[in-house]
Amino acid sequence: MHELAPELGSLALSALMAVAAGLMGSFAVMRRMVLAADPMSHIALPGIGIALVLRVNPLWGALALLLLGAVLIWAVERRTRIATEAVIGVTFAVALAVGSVITSGEQLIDALLGARGTLTLHEALFGIIGALIVIVFVLRQRNALVVRLVSPEIAMTSAVNVARLDLYFLLAFALTIGLGLRFLGVLLMGSLIIIPAAIARRFARSLGRMLTVSVVVAVAATAVGTYVASVAGRPSGPFIVMVAGGLFFLSLLRRRET
Repeated sequence: MHELAPELGSLALSALMAVAAGLMGSFAVMRRMVLAADPMSHIALPGIGIALVLRVNPLWGALALLLLGAVLIWAVERRTRIATEAVIGVTFAVALAVGSVITSGEQLIDALLGARGTLTLHEALFGIIGALIVIVFVLRQRNALVVRLVSPEIAMTSAVNVARLDLYFLLAFALTIGLGLRFLGVLLMGSLIIIPAAIARRFARSLGRMLTVSVVVAVAATAVGTYVASVAGRPSGPFIVMVAGGLFFLSLLRRRET
């Protein structure tokens, strides 16, 4: 029974991570942040390097830098009114430069492409709680997020604190990326956020359906990719993204709903 617990924790976390990625990806696509997920994930690199130097779990360092980066992006965007994608791009460039200087070794490869092996109890518990926070946030705030997308002015007249909502969204976005680093790594996590949402966007005629399709695709890609990776004895990240990419190209064969 004790031997099954870590595996069950890993399965639960991978499923919840995929659900969170599907939900966040839908709003990222609607906010035209399609190209922001990959640069955002690279902000984790300096954190990984610092964690390796301090001999602590690289995932904690990655998550800390992702959340710090989200706050920095939010603050710069509000102060300068520069587009979110531009601020993320600049932050990404700096983070990538710093990360490439202070990171090296096999642990870096695991961080970039996703690590094999069983999660620790602390990783599983923290990940599950984090994924649930993202899921609850999106489901509870989805109406406010939609109104903010349509018009920030209308959102403010509807008693929506736009600045705070934007901050929470970026923090949830960063947390979602952090949750997936264990399975997909820095290089590939952004793909699981964007690809399922891109598929759902082609066929969805309502927000509810878009969220549902995106979540189903993300979970399916994660499950199939993880299984194939375990059989092949390889990191799971590339296989998960290949499955998601395959589903996207298959979706192109079907006419988009209008």
